[in-house]
Amino acid sequence: MTEADLPAVMEIERITFPLDAWSEGMMRGELADMPRTRHYVVALVDDEIVGYAGLAAAADQADVQTIAVLEKHRRSGIGSAMLSELLDEARRRGAREIFLEVRADNPAAQSVYRRFGFEEIGTRRRYYDDGTDAIMMRRRLGD
Repeated sequence: MTEADLPAVMEIERITFPLDAWSEGMMRGELADMPRTRHYVVALVDDEIVGYAGLAAAADQADVQTIAVLEKHRRSGIGSAMLSELLDEARRRGAREIFLEVRADNPAAQSVYRRFGFEEIGTRRRYYDDGTDAIMMRRRLGD
């Protein structure tokens, strides 16, 4: 992902996360830390950005910062491909485990993460702006 991608990324952000979308400033801040501590990617279909994902990594831990795919492109493997890229990048950076938060009211996303080996490790009460809890998940990356 580059700054030139931000108009399309921010549109997807607002559509996907209408109640707690990141601001463009927040996203620019993430990109400013690439490649030092961040790794952000976009997914293209016919030269159109249809999804994006981001990773934060420091020392032996990494966090999935965000992942989003336009609704009409969900269930096509795009989200899984981006998540695989984030896991690979976390390994390249020496992370031994990777964490994420997912909305408690998003069973589809939870299912994807479980399929990728993430396990529930706790709950952050009222984590999202609308008061929804976040389920904290972790995957060990091994040696």
